[in-house]
Amino acid sequence: MESTAGTAPQTARDSAGGRAPGQHAGQFAAGPETAEFERACRGILDAVATVIDGKEAVARTALTVLLAQGHLLLEDVPGVGKTMLAKTLARTVDCSVSRIQFTPDLLPSDVTGVSVYNQDTHSFEFRPGPVFANIVIADEINRASAKTQSALLECMEEHQVSVDGATWRLEDPFMVVATQNPVELEGTFLLPEAQRDRFMARVSMGYPDTRAELAMLEAHQSGSPLEAVRPVVGAAGLLDLAAAVRSVFAADPVKEYVVALGQATRAHPDIRLGASPRALLQLLRAAKAEAALNGRGFVLPDDVAAVAPAVLAHRLVLHRRAEAAGTTGEELVAALLARIPVRPGARG
Repeated sequence: MESTAGTAPQTARDSAGGRAPGQHAGQFAAGPETAEFERACRGILDAVATVIDGKEAVARTALTVLLAQGHLLLEDVPGVGKTMLAKTLARTVDCSVSRIQFTPDLLPSDVTGVSVYNQDTHSFEFRPGPVFANIVIADEINRASAKTQSALLECMEEHQVSVDGATWRLEDPFMVVATQNPVELEGTFLLPEAQRDRFMARVSMGYPDTRAELAMLEAHQSGSPLEAVRPVVGAAGLLDLAAAVRSVFAADPVKEYVVALGQATRAHPDIRLGASPRALLQLLRAAKAEAALNGRGFVLPDDVAAVAPAVLAHRLVLHRRAEAAGTTGEELVAALLARIPVRPGARG
């Protein structure tokens, strides 16, 4: 492999360029209202449901982030299926997948890769790390140090890796699905604000209900249902789905609603650090994906409100008095959604 700046290392792809069998480029380019778009999205959700039962809302949020080309943070206590959801979502797309187990002794080069001296050529060659994949599962990301976590900052924002003065592009599509345990648990580190801000959405799995837990016990008796999951779309098909989402129309009043919501988080007395401009960009992208999943080619304020808690809450840094009172970011976002007016024309 040549270590030329600006050239991304090749990832393992099939002869069809990462497409699912029978799929062709541009299959979903007609827009989110098409039957092909709906069939692909429903196929992904159905595949996830065969492994993660009773978590339709969580699966839908994960699909929203996938369609909007963002990154997903799964936060909850151990054993509720965070990693299983990440692995299932990755299996629904026929592309390269890697998993990084974050530990306290993990180094940044273990994530991005390292330059190794080749005695035959008398030069350094870049050996790509596991981040060079279409979908990267960062398992228990908050068990690594802040230095190692920061190795993902450039990857997530700019889709590239810089090592020893050379820049390596990551192949599209690129998505990080990270899991983390609550910071109250032993051996965890708090994710820095800059790291949290790069995740489009954060969701919590929660414990399954009685029916779902009984179904889980039955399904796992003869093996893992994950083994039966087959790809729904290929890498090229996923890019087509994302292009269809980007084509969703957002009227000026809807954009003004997004900006008003973001500015309200910055002015709230209980919030020390509100939503960033990056957060508002990602909120609109997620709202477009929500609209597309609803079969529409235009965004409504209801789409913004539906995704706002998952997109904004984890980015907010509350004042200590609010934290001491048990206030959560989700509660504050819900309160702001309830009082911010929607301009005429935003509802079409």
